[in-house]
Amino acid sequence: MKASELKSKSVADLKNELLALTKSQFGLRMQVATQQMTNTSEFRKVRRDIARIKTVLTEKGAQ
Repeated sequence: MKASELKSKSVADLKNELLALTKSQFGLRMQVATQQMTNTSEFRKVRRDIARIKTVLTEKGAQ
């Protein structure tokens, strides 16, 4: 997901997306703990997407 796509979304949409990604991150953490994870790069992608959303939310709140 690109930052330009996120900037066009509303704050409510961004918060819903953030909630979904946080749940996804929890599921990935459980997969790592039980050694069921096959695609380890997915964890990094989710983490970075969460950071992108938080950054855009901060920018929108500062305006």
